[in-house]
Amino acid sequence: MVAFTFTALAQSTINSPYSQYGLGNLTGTYLPQNKGMGNLSAAVSYFGGYSNINLNNPASYSKIRLTTFDIGVGSNIQTLKKGSATDNSFNAMLKHLVIAVPVSKKSAVSFGLLPYSNFGYTYTTPGVIDTININYLYNGEGGLSKAYLGYGFGLGKNLNFGANLSYLFGSLKDARSTEYQNVATFYNSRTENRNGIGGLTLDLGLQYLASINEKTTLTIGYNTSLKSSLNTNNTTSTFTYITNIATDDEFKIDTISSVLDREGEINLPASHTLGISLMKENKWLIGADFRMSNWSNYRINGNNPNLNNTWGVSVGGVIVPNINAVTNYLKLMDYRFGINYDKSYVKINNTEIDVKSINVGLGLPLVSNRSAFYKINVSAEIGSRGTLDNNLIKENFYNINLGFTINDRWFQKYKYD
Repeated sequence: MVAFTFTALAQSTINSPYSQYGLGNLTGTYLPQNKGMGNLSAAVSYFGGYSNINLNNPASYSKIRLTTFDIGVGSNIQTLKKGSATDNSFNAMLKHLVIAVPVSKKSAVSFGLLPYSNFGYTYTTPGVIDTININYLYNGEGGLSKAYLGYGFGLGKNLNFGANLSYLFGSLKDARSTEYQNVATFYNSRTENRNGIGGLTLDLGLQYLASINEKTTLTIGYNTSLKSSLNTNNTTSTFTYITNIATDDEFKIDTISSVLDREGEINLPASHTLGISLMKENKWLIGADFRMSNWSNYRINGNNPNLNNTWGVSVGGVIVPNINAVTNYLKLMDYRFGINYDKSYVKINNTEIDVKSINVGLGLPLVSNRSAFYKINVSAEIGSRGTLDNNLIKENFYNINLGFTINDRWFQKYKYD
């Protein structure tokens, strides 16, 4: 299953012109349970009798009481619009495979694999060279994945700490082509660039839980990703080619330049998230997160690509009408809702590119036995990225994520069997 997950994540891609900047479109480390609440996570640890893996704040692992297995898939429907022109795309992919195992009554370890960023685009712009019409073609594919190992533990009655050690890996491949229109005697040219990326990152988290009364809890959460460095291995080549107009096949003519296996470094900035939530146990939870990251400090091989600092806000919650309503399934379900706003690190034509979305979700409990509990978690996200102002592109997206959660008593030695 792990090998299948590696392959599936490596093949995932999108069609977003804004992903060509930085490391691509950052996905965030949110499972459907959090996505349905507008990416609410910093001050969320447990709710509704199920153990959930909130890997965005590893301090939450301390509240995991049963071995928890979570696997999910997702789909994306996207519409690109510029002026009167539109383009539609659809993608589906495996989204995550994560596991958490209790170590003691107040601690648990978690590990898994999920995407970190998506990188994919294709577009063409026309041009003229000496009265000859040409097309400039731009395309890219790839993305980064995140494999992590984390541990969370409780200290005293109210305070919890946690850490995730992660390995980011993947490749970003892009190409820039110049093609002559209807001139068979001219050679087209292309520059291809591939960056293989890998390196360790460290995330830290804490949560403080204060009892308002017997059933109501106020939680304050904070998590941070520390500054880190990733290694890169870059290969760049420029060559000429011709295209068979009838079959659209390409034939390489000559390599103009080639640089193989050039090693470099990417410096990632620190990021911070602060959140607060109020929960009535097994009834409802509502909260808000604020996050920021200094992406102006991002460097690739010492160069500054002029990315913007980012910030974002999430507000959301979940309601369970009656967790004990065994004769009314609709009252047993989790109903999640939320809104999300992020100012991305991309700025074009003096216009900042932001991401806005409305999120809803459901938690669907399945038939359980005395030791195991099962739930299907569904989230839907409707949002947009970018704007039509200043001759830019607006992306409207519709994301659906599906996760399957198992809680079971694994790895426990029984006194009586």
